[in-house]
Amino acid sequence: MTATDILLSELGDAGVLRLTLNDVAHRNALSEAMLGALGTAIADSGQNSAVRVIILAANGPAFCAGHDLKEMTAGRAGADGGKAYFAKVMSMCSGVMQGIVNCPKPVIAEVTGVATAAGCQLVASCDLAVAADTAQFSTPGVHIGLFCSTPMVALSRNVSAKHAMEMLLTGDMTPAARAAEMGLVNCAVPEDILQEATLEMARKIASKSSMTLATGKRAFYAQREMPLAEAYDYASQVMVDNMLARDAEEGIGAFIEKRAPQWQDA
Repeated sequence: MTATDILLSELGDAGVLRLTLNDVAHRNALSEAMLGALGTAIADSGQNSAVRVIILAANGPAFCAGHDLKEMTAGRAGADGGKAYFAKVMSMCSGVMQGIVNCPKPVIAEVTGVATAAGCQLVASCDLAVAADTAQFSTPGVHIGLFCSTPMVALSRNVSAKHAMEMLLTGDMTPAARAAEMGLVNCAVPEDILQEATLEMARKIASKSSMTLATGKRAFYAQREMPLAEAYDYASQVMVDNMLARDAEEGIGAFIEKRAPQWQDA
């Protein structure tokens, strides 16, 4: 299958881009090909002014089953037992996850089926997530002697320490409703309205100034890694710069004048 086959792309109205994992036979595993296609699509979307919001969805019974273990096992054939190959794949995967976080466009996961291991990491790396009430999540590496260390990075930045450790140490499946309670996803909705619910959220966000969204997303992830005083200093400067932007002037003026704002995305 080509990259075009395993990752479908459709730009709809309101600037909402739908990226769909489509390697159903392999449960949408994060193979080298999938990681390459997804990384490129996210990077390109971030630079495309026509794209305002990205929805990451999947076809088939699995949202994403994590790394392709058969592909990883084949990598052991190298003279070093697979060390260089494993390092390459982990670097690619980490790059994709960071690419989602660093993308100036909001990314919403639309989750059906199961999201396991690096698939759960993929959901946690998105800015928002809407799940079907039948979806399930897990970091099951402990079952096969492989702790989900890289999924742990995204997971532990989305849920409490004890909830993250429970998932990582037991490897148990977490139902969508419980995932919503934990903060791994924003909400769990009936599967038959999942696309509608996700699109409604995406369109609402897409109606805002893309400059404002990019500013806010970048600042959110930057400040949460800082000590409190440093975070306030940083956020204050972001607010000053934001106030000087044309869209802030327009938005405030529109609010005062009780009219709809006309965004220039600048």
